[in-house]
Amino acid sequence: MRIIGLDYGTKTVGVAISDALSLTAQGIETIQRKEENKLRRTLARIEELISEYNVDKIVLGFPKHMNNDIGERAQKSLEFRDMLIRRTGLEVIMWDERLTTVEAERVLIESNVRRENRKKYIDKIAAVFILQAYLDSEHLKKESRKEPEG
Repeated sequence: MRIIGLDYGTKTVGVAISDALSLTAQGIETIQRKEENKLRRTLARIEELISEYNVDKIVLGFPKHMNNDIGERAQKSLEFRDMLIRRTGLEVIMWDERLTTVEAERVLIESNVRRENRKKYIDKIAAVFILQAYLDSEHLKKESRKEPEG
């Protein structure tokens, strides 16, 4: 089972995909759009990726405020979730993405990526962090359900 992870932003969507065993996340691309509300091409590209990678679940970053409130960005993410469900028919899991962009920026700085080049990669890396956190959580759930040996 492959899972796609999305970091939905005002003009970009970072995309990551899991391996076939759903253990690791890899960044695959950043989808660009000219205007925030022009989503037809973005959704069509996501559908292409879902088909290409044989995806059966979507994890979408949920940008809550640090105090757990849902602001305008989070509301837009919920609207995007609804569009994804209508277009793909797949389950869409909202995943807390607080600080993933900050962490992605830190990784790029530590990797000596020049400031002007970071924008190209930051959303894709944030999508990797979102998806990997979800995969790790699911793996921990499975481990905790296993019977102790002996």
